[in-house]
Amino acid sequence: MKSNILNLKSKIKVKYSRLSKEQFEELHQEFINFLATQAIDKAEWDKIKIEKPEVAEQELDVFSDLVWEGVLSKTEYLEHFSKNHIFLFQCFDTDIQSIVLKSLVPETNFLTKEGLQWLSDNMFTDTIEIKTGKKVFTEERNSSIFQLIQQGAFLSDGQLFKQIISIIES
Repeated sequence: MKSNILNLKSKIKVKYSRLSKEQFEELHQEFINFLATQAIDKAEWDKIKIEKPEVAEQELDVFSDLVWEGVLSKTEYLEHFSKNHIFLFQCFDTDIQSIVLKSLVPETNFLTKEGLQWLSDNMFTDTIEIKTGKKVFTEERNSSIFQLIQQGAFLSDGQLFKQIISIIES
């Protein structure tokens, strides 16, 4: 039975990306539980790593995808900061809403504390351009969110998005 599962997995490609070594260390117990659901104990895992390293690699990829799927399914807000732009996102089941803040002053740098203070002081002046948008997911929701993370977005509590949207809508 185990060999059938292992053979089936040889055809599986990683959907997202493999977790980092640090992330695996943080999720050590969850990975043990994942292996246990497949009747793989420590001795069996050690044997697989030595005798079938490609199968071990696939196990790491499958586990990584499961973790990513769980995280992405719960993702509601994302933020992405660059030198002159801040992108704020709220993710729904079928679409994503965005707020883009753009500094019209080239020397502004939102990646610094001073740049964020400048934003706070100039938020509603003609030096900040604010645009909102909404896009229906054309790909699977979690894959679309993962692409944003790959481009530099990170999960957030949505506080900044909520503050700005409430100001825009009032």
